[in-house]
Amino acid sequence: MFRRLIPGVLVLLFMMIVPQLCRAQVAETPPAAPPAKVSELLRLMNDPELRQWLEKRQAAEQQPTAATATLIESGEARARARYQALRAAIPNVPVQLADAARRVREQARNSGFAPAFVMLTILVCIGLAGEWFFKKTVLKARFQNPLVAHTIGEFGPWIAFTLVSSGIFLAIDWPPLLHVVILFYLLAFIAARLVFACCKLSRDAGALSPFGYHRACLFIAVLAFAGATTSLTKPLSIDGDVGTVISHGFSILLLLIVFEAVWRRPGDATASRQLALVNTLYSVYAIGLWLLWVTNFLGLFWLGVYAVILPGLLSAVGRTAEAFAKGRWPSDNKNSARMVLAVRGARALVIAAAVGWITVIWHYDPNILARENPAIDAAVRGALKSVVILILADLCWQLSKAFIDERLSVADSDASSPSAEAARAGRLRTLLPIFRNALAAIVIAAAVLTVLSEMGVQIGPLIAGAGIFGVAIGFGSQTLVKDIVSGIFYLMDDAFRVGEYIQSGSYKGTVESFSLRSVRLRHHRGPVFTVPFGELGAVQNMSRDWAIDKFMLRVPFNTDVAKAKKIAKQIGEQLKEDPEIGPQILETLKMKGVEQIGDFGIELSFAFTVLPGRQTYIRRRAYTMIRDAFMENGIEFAQPTVQVGGEEKSDTAAAALTMHKKRTAEQLAQSPAPPT
Repeated sequence: MFRRLIPGVLVLLFMMIVPQLCRAQVAETPPAAPPAKVSELLRLMNDPELRQWLEKRQAAEQQPTAATATLIESGEARARARYQALRAAIPNVPVQLADAARRVREQARNSGFAPAFVMLTILVCIGLAGEWFFKKTVLKARFQNPLVAHTIGEFGPWIAFTLVSSGIFLAIDWPPLLHVVILFYLLAFIAARLVFACCKLSRDAGALSPFGYHRACLFIAVLAFAGATTSLTKPLSIDGDVGTVISHGFSILLLLIVFEAVWRRPGDATASRQLALVNTLYSVYAIGLWLLWVTNFLGLFWLGVYAVILPGLLSAVGRTAEAFAKGRWPSDNKNSARMVLAVRGARALVIAAAVGWITVIWHYDPNILARENPAIDAAVRGALKSVVILILADLCWQLSKAFIDERLSVADSDASSPSAEAARAGRLRTLLPIFRNALAAIVIAAAVLTVLSEMGVQIGPLIAGAGIFGVAIGFGSQTLVKDIVSGIFYLMDDAFRVGEYIQSGSYKGTVESFSLRSVRLRHHRGPVFTVPFGELGAVQNMSRDWAIDKFMLRVPFNTDVAKAKKIAKQIGEQLKEDPEIGPQILETLKMKGVEQIGDFGIELSFAFTVLPGRQTYIRRRAYTMIRDAFMENGIEFAQPTVQVGGEEKSDTAAAALTMHKKRTAEQLAQSPAPPT
């Protein structure tokens, strides 16, 4: 194919260049004999097949421009022709309807059947009898979940009616025209009842008000009857324009129902002016949608319908699904994985159905503008696919986030469990938040790249450019890369977890959280340290496995060490039997013995092994109990003393003290008395 295009392209180039060269050659030099290549080119230009191909090529290039220029004119002409055809078909509506009814009635009579209305009524009554039997038998069973029982109570009778009426309909050999009439109206009745059940379930779940429920049922009933009637126009050989007039008549009736629902809906009486303005805007919007329907711009019509109905519909579906899931799993919270799957999944199905219907309308609507502009068609198709991609990405992210949050809540509750479970819970609390952030970045990047690809953007250069940009950032910010890489290795080594008390250099505190490049430490006095991983260095973890606490007490030289050791053993047993701190002690308090002999007493060494983080509290309790026990048993704590000595005897010092007291008394006796 491309080999066939090459000669044509060369011919076009030579047709633009050669005349200019020839003119310049004529102006500068006398004419000469044409070269062999020019002769060959002239021969190709005279070829009829080549001329025909060039003409088609030029027409194809000029077609988009001409189509764009006449787009408005063609739309106006199409609307005018449609209006004239519908105006001419209005007088034929009653005539053709009567003729179609007559043909159906005669065919039914000739085949031994009653009129269509009678047969449809009999069929519906038989289906209702099956529904009544279902209610009297199956619905008497008791279900543990009240919402499940309510759902079966709403949809079970509908299923019974559908099975019975469909079975009777399929068992009868109907005449052709009567068959299609009964089929279309029976399907409309079944579909309407299904929507009624869904609306009632939404009303009972609190997602739909009683006013909205009644108006929705009325609208659906008229819509189902209108759909069945307009669908019968072609099988009953009714003129297409007459069928369109009938469809427009039903659309006017539906528009009036919308007006009544908008203007009579309950609202706040104090804000009547704002409510009137909103109702006016809704009415104008409904008229605009009706005009799009009348002019057969179905794609734009459904987009406008979705813009109004879809938000409320998603809210109602979400509330209904949440109520159903809450009744099915009453112990789950709102953010659990099953609740998120039920709510988000139901909303995703609604959006996917809406996108699918828009896709069908866009593909089969003859008045879509994309038929004359492939760029618009590609953009719309890409946008529809992008919506589905974003729905799937949102569903995946919400499910992953709910699962991670659920695991984090379980890990928080297991933090006070035995050591093995607490260690596992701490590791989960450390790694899951980082994994959640990384997963969010991956989902966003994948969704954005996929959407851009569906919209026609070449993502290969973007990925290559991102790689080069990442390398440049890596060279320009080596410290950041060092912090991130160091953090990865710290986490791989399981050096510390959330909730553990660590010390690294001058930084110490409880690990509160992580980011990609730093760790957040809370000091026991309150300050918060945000330390990059690259600056941590060697980490001292004080919250792993166990903690051994040692302390020393000084007693006088004449203390009975064996008695003190026996007292310490009794205190250790009391601590072990304490219901509050006993489970936290791995090895109870023991006196190791005399650690050293000091200047004014001997130092006794004590030690115990407990769970990490509880040693300070237990040591304080041990201090209090040792003090009380020593005082009860006559054991004192050693105190620093200073002894002053000299060459003279103590008697001389006592005599000097007596002489000093005597002189002081004499001076007080000789001093005058104070005035009175």
